[in-house]
Amino acid sequence: MTDEPACSEHLPEAARCGPVSHALSRVARLHRITAGKLLRGLGLYPGQEFLMMHLWDRGPVRQSELIKAVDLDPSTVTKMLQRLEQAGHVRRSPDPRDRRAVLVETTDASCGLLGDVQHKWGDLEDHTLRGLDKEERTELLRLLAKVEANLCTDPASCPGAEPADG
Repeated sequence: MTDEPACSEHLPEAARCGPVSHALSRVARLHRITAGKLLRGLGLYPGQEFLMMHLWDRGPVRQSELIKAVDLDPSTVTKMLQRLEQAGHVRRSPDPRDRRAVLVETTDASCGLLGDVQHKWGDLEDHTLRGLDKEERTELLRLLAKVEANLCTDPASCPGAEPADG
């Protein structure tokens, strides 16, 4: 086994000044593809699990809050919610405090999906980190947190950021 990146010889000339950024892009793409394959068996499209995770953790939320939490285009979230609603996993209704707003919540039927998503997410973790020992996994998580902090210099623009009071 070598410490050389698996695809280092295929690094495009234009990416030679940013090999880590190139590697992160490749890994993120492969991770998303692998997640999609695992979740497809549950009838979920990539990204829908993040909507469901947020709803399972937070309970009913406004659709606008959900959009901010997952940091996706509103039309993308609307399409995802339509599919989840058709599958019976979520329901949308007018917010009783502001009928212009829409509340999104999980259904009782989605409770079984929670365990399935947790299981698939664990499978994804195992597959992604296969061959790394506990210390390497801890170090990878620490380094990724630093990279995320570097990219998230303006907290208001970071995914899931809470609005500032003011």
